[in-house]
Amino acid sequence: MYSSREEGINCLKGDIDLTIDGKTGIIFNRLFDESGMQYDKDYHNEQGLSHAFSQHLQEVAERIMRVMGKQNIVEIGCGKGLFLDMLSEKGVDITGFDPTYSGNNPRIIPEYFTQDTPISCDGIILRHVLEHIKNPADFLHFLKQAAPKHCKIYIEVPAFEWISNNNAWYDIFYEHVNYFRLNDFRRLFSDIIEGGYVFNDQYIYVIANLSDLREVPEVNDTDADFSFPIEQLIAEKVDRSKKIILWGGASKGVIFAMNLAWMGISVDHVIDINPKKQHRFLPATGIKVESPDEVLPQLADGENIYVMNSGYLAEIKQMTGQRFNYITLD
Repeated sequence: MYSSREEGINCLKGDIDLTIDGKTGIIFNRLFDESGMQYDKDYHNEQGLSHAFSQHLQEVAERIMRVMGKQNIVEIGCGKGLFLDMLSEKGVDITGFDPTYSGNNPRIIPEYFTQDTPISCDGIILRHVLEHIKNPADFLHFLKQAAPKHCKIYIEVPAFEWISNNNAWYDIFYEHVNYFRLNDFRRLFSDIIEGGYVFNDQYIYVIANLSDLREVPEVNDTDADFSFPIEQLIAEKVDRSKKIILWGGASKGVIFAMNLAWMGISVDHVIDINPKKQHRFLPATGIKVESPDEVLPQLADGENIYVMNSGYLAEIKQMTGQRFNYITLD
C-alpha cells in the first residue's frame, strides 16, 4: 500500500513467466528478482479482521496444537502477530520472526529469519511464507539441518490446483515466486503426517517431520497448464454499463484492478475493511482504498460489487444487507 496515488502508480513492477523446476517439480516464476521485493512495516497482508478468516485461523490453531503440542514453537513470517497472539492466548509457548512487525510484543523479533538465526524448537510454522521464498526446497533443507531431529513443521500455501481449476489468474502475482500443488509436498517429504486443502480449497496445508524431508525429491509427472484467457474471463464477468466496485484491496484486488486498467476499464471504488489499508493507494493503478462506510451510502441498490475472494462472500452480504448484486471471480 502507498501513501499517494503517484507512489502507487510508480511502484516497482516485475514480469512473470511460470515454469516448472526440473529438480523439485515446483512451479515458479523464472523472471523473479528478489532484489525488487521489500517487506517492511508498510506491508499489510493480514486478513484476520474477517470473521471467515478468523474461523480458519482457529481451525489451524487447533490442528497445530493437536499435532505439535504447545511447547517451544517458532513461527517464521508471523506478519503483524495476529496468529501468534491467538496461539499465545491458547497457552502456546511461541516465538515469531517477521521484518514487517511494528508492535511491542517481546515474543516477536522484527527481523528476517536467516541462516544466522539460532533455532531450537519442537515445531515450526510456515503460514503463507514458502510461496515468497526463492528456492523453497533449499530453505526447507536449511530448516532440517538447523532444527532438532524431532522438529515438526506446519506449512500452508495457496493451492495451484484451485487457481488452475477456477481460472484464478488474479491469484498469480509477483510476490509469489512459487506455486504449489499437494503432490509437490509428497515429492519433497517421504512421509506426511497430515495434509489436504482448507479455506474453500484455496490453501494447501501439510504437517510433517522435518527429518522426513528427502535429500532429492521424487520428480515424475509434473505437467501443468499456466495459460489463462484473461481478457475473455474479464469480459465475461464485468458489466461496463454499471459502476465497478471491488471488495478487497489485497493481492487479488490489485491484480484484478491492474488488468482492468490495461483493458481501459475504470474502477469506481475499492473497498477494504482493514483500517490500515483505507485511505492508502493500490500498487500499479494508484486507486484509493476506502472503507465500507464511505462507499456503501453512495451506491444504489442492485449495483455490482465484485468480490475478490468468494471465501468472504457470506459475511460481505451480511455486512451490506444483501442490497447489491455480488459477483465473485471464481
